[in-house]
Amino acid sequence: MAKRRKRTAEIHPLVTQLRFTRAEFLRTIKGVTEKDARRRLLPMNCLSWNVGHLAWQEQRYFLGFGLDVQPYPDIAAEFTTGGPASTPTLARVLRAWRAITTAADPWLDGLTTADLLANAVNKGKPIPYTFGNLVQRVIYHYWYHTGENMAIRQQLGHARLPQFVGNIDGKAPFRP
Repeated sequence: MAKRRKRTAEIHPLVTQLRFTRAEFLRTIKGVTEKDARRRLLPMNCLSWNVGHLAWQEQRYFLGFGLDVQPYPDIAAEFTTGGPASTPTLARVLRAWRAITTAADPWLDGLTTADLLANAVNKGKPIPYTFGNLVQRVIYHYWYHTGENMAIRQQLGHARLPQFVGNIDGKAPFRP
C-alpha cells in the first residue's frame, strides 16, 4: 500500500512553500517544445538545462545530505553549478526531476522545525548549513530560474505567458 502524504497542516510551512515554488517553476516550461527547451540564448543556459540543474540541487540537498543517496549520478555530473553548458532533452531532465522530487517528498514531509534547525551532513560530516537554510536556498534558486525561464521564453517569442505567481493564497498561504 502506498504511503499516504501528511495533511498540509502537518507539513512544515517551509516545505509547503517549496512545493508551491516547484509548481511555479513547472509553469515556466508548460507547453514548451523540445526544440525551444534546448535552444540556448547566450549567455543564459537553455530551459531544459535549468530543469536538470534544479534536479541536481534537490538531489544533492535532500537526497544526498538528507538521505545519503544519489540515484542519478549523471544528473550530479552534468548539471552542477559551474558545470559545462549543454542542451539536454527536456523529456530526459524532466523525468529525472520528477523522480528526484518524488523521492525527496516523503523525507521533506517528515521534517519538523527541530530538523530544519539541525546542521546538514555530507558523507558523515556536518556542513555549515542547517536543513532549513538548504530548503530556503532551493526555494530562492527556483525563483531565480523561474525568472530566467520566463525571460528566455519572452526572447523566444512565446505569447500568453504567466505574468504573476499562481494561486499562492489557495496553495501556499502564510502559516506560522
